[in-house]
Amino acid sequence: MQKREQGKSGGAAGGNAAPPPKRGRPFGSTAASVASASAADSVAPSTLLGPSLQIHNSFSEQNNKRIVLALQSGLKSELTWALNTLTLLSFKEKDDMRKDACLAKIPGLLDALLQIIDDWRDIALPKELRKGQRTRTLGANSVITGFGNEYEALGSIALLPQSGLGSGSAAEISGQKNTSKRRRSEWWLDEDGLFNLDDEGRAEKQQCAVAASNIIRNFSFMPENEIAMAQHRHCLETVFQCIEDHIVEDEELVTNAIETIVNLAPLLDLRIFSSRKPSYIKITEKRAVQAIMGMLGSQVKAWHCAAAEFLGRMIINPDNEPLLLPFVPQIYKRLVDILSLQAFDAQAAAIGALYNLVDVNMDCRLKLASERWAVDRILKVIKTPHPVPEVCRKAAMIIEHLASDPQNRTSLLAYENTFAEILFSDGRHSDTFARILFELTSKPNNKIAAARGIWGM
Repeated sequence: MQKREQGKSGGAAGGNAAPPPKRGRPFGSTAASVASASAADSVAPSTLLGPSLQIHNSFSEQNNKRIVLALQSGLKSELTWALNTLTLLSFKEKDDMRKDACLAKIPGLLDALLQIIDDWRDIALPKELRKGQRTRTLGANSVITGFGNEYEALGSIALLPQSGLGSGSAAEISGQKNTSKRRRSEWWLDEDGLFNLDDEGRAEKQQCAVAASNIIRNFSFMPENEIAMAQHRHCLETVFQCIEDHIVEDEELVTNAIETIVNLAPLLDLRIFSSRKPSYIKITEKRAVQAIMGMLGSQVKAWHCAAAEFLGRMIINPDNEPLLLPFVPQIYKRLVDILSLQAFDAQAAAIGALYNLVDVNMDCRLKLASERWAVDRILKVIKTPHPVPEVCRKAAMIIEHLASDPQNRTSLLAYENTFAEILFSDGRHSDTFARILFELTSKPNNKIAAARGIWGM
């Protein structure tokens, strides 16, 4: 808890006052590898969103109502124009002088974009993958089976065709009487709707949803949009639902969703899911954290890196800490596993999350020191070293946090020679490891130190 307030105001223990940098599109954000990228481009159908356009700075101010109405219309030409326009308005190069598109200046824009994603998600799961009604064959020749829905009541039995019935006369008569009625009800259950989409229509819906999610992701990079998006319950519910269904959902849509919440994490309060704001998808705080835990356990590097970064930013907020505490043992164990990867960005994300976890949670400090390979992998990041000096500094600070608890003294003394080696060989971390060795070798000689050792203060 020592540096929580410092962390919220801009960094801890020598950190900069600037807020954490926004994430760009990570390498390998989808399952397609670099080797197959060119092949995928060659076989991809013609893009739905059309050619690139040049948009004047004041274009959005003059056409903001038309953009929202075009998104709400559902017409292909209008939708394509609006998505093209917003894609360019929401994307800005470093040297581009274009004004950022502010969601607050365009009423209804965020809701219109979310509706496009919701429309796709309503048809995203094919009917063949849905769980069908289970066929009951036990007691098929009996008048009453006890299975409830298949036989409503004695004397007014309407036998369903799925049950594999025998040749009873009563069954045949009642079945013949209810044939037309049963077929009408089956038609409503079996058909997807009057206006079914073919494969091309589904592909267009999917592309529109991905384009809308990419626009929302781009908006999340703009500081003036952060508060509006972090307090928009429908936006958060849609994003977390996409993350929750990452196994069956479009990969680029999931990547855009996880990057969006990473950008909004410093301002995100999970208690919004239990607030009185109108809910559209009924996402709870627990489901939201479980969705992130699913991404943390994913094998896709961009996903588990983003999930680690999100958890590291969320734990700093004291309002979110009680919701994350039940998952802390799973979180730091998975972060230790990520440290074993050879990817530098994965190691940086894991170190950043562990740095905040051990800073605000004493239980994590006590258990991380005894976790197998944890200290070895953290030291490896320092000794390799990691190409980003800030990551090495945070790794050294994690060791110092662990050494500050007397309960960890026994387990950390096994690394005393390694600490001394880094102390004399690396001038950048000499002060930190000098303090670590002092904590490990000093003995409590007063009442305050003894109380600290007993109660873990």
